[in-house]
Amino acid sequence: MRKRLSLVVAAGVLAGLTPAVPASAALVTHCIGTGGAVTVPNDLYVPAGESCSLTGTIVTGNVSVAAGGNLVVAGGKFSGDVRIAGNGYFDASDTEVTGPVVLAAGGYGVYLRDAATGAVTVRAKGATTVDSFLFTESATVTGSVNVQAGEVRLDKNTSVTGNVTSTGTYYTDVHDSFVDGTLSVLNSGTGSVVCGSSIRGKATFAGNLGAVQLGPNGPLDSCASGGFWGKDVSVTSTTGGVTIDDNIIDGALTATGNTPAAQIADNNRIRRGVVTDPPAAAARSAARPAAQPRTDDTAKADERRTDAVQEAVAAGPADL
Repeated sequence: MRKRLSLVVAAGVLAGLTPAVPASAALVTHCIGTGGAVTVPNDLYVPAGESCSLTGTIVTGNVSVAAGGNLVVAGGKFSGDVRIAGNGYFDASDTEVTGPVVLAAGGYGVYLRDAATGAVTVRAKGATTVDSFLFTESATVTGSVNVQAGEVRLDKNTSVTGNVTSTGTYYTDVHDSFVDGTLSVLNSGTGSVVCGSSIRGKATFAGNLGAVQLGPNGPLDSCASGGFWGKDVSVTSTTGGVTIDDNIIDGALTATGNTPAAQIADNNRIRRGVVTDPPAAAARSAARPAAQPRTDDTAKADERRTDAVQEAVAAGPADL
């Protein structure tokens, strides 16, 4: 049986995830297997390629998931940061994370369900082969969300107290959620859908290769309603089509430089007017390319979670 230990870390780097640790650092508990309602009075570390499944566990320090590792937690409380290395996975339900959650370049993904965390960051893919994801359901993020790779879906009453910034993702969708700051979606491969959501700050969509759909009756996803936008909304330089339907915009709407030209429904209520391309320019971009409807990509999180829990159970109780 694999030996599990709690080690004193004097200095160095844990699998490239954490900065050098001072000689006075507390114990670091290695987690391989399953853990219950206990308190870990120091940092927690999931070694490379291993799985840790926790239920009701409290961790007073920081949490690190090494390359290829998995951490699944339900009903837990983490007082520090959570950092996940390449091809690592973090799955939290009914759990509180006081610090930020950071997924390194090439990290497999982060799934937050009925969870509360600090700021969430997904690093750019870089030269890695893994395309990351961030899926949230009924989550609360105290701080900002900054994602630079993969698939992003904020759903089912997710609340973000800061800004949501997406650059170079595969897609970034916001459903039935609340963003207290700004929303920025730039250079997305298959665009963005925002439905049934409230965005308090300015919203910017620019350079997206896929469609941008704000509200129902668009090509990407089915929606019950549009959204509320507290300030200006700008959709520019989009090459996959733009549909704007059933929205309340308490500011101005700018929809220019899009190919084809944006389709803006009459049922939108826009307080400070609309800026669009001149008729001649709009006519030149009248053709609409075929946009592919969204598929449910959350299955990849379900599969990884299931495999991780099975591996943790097979490893037996962790020495927490």
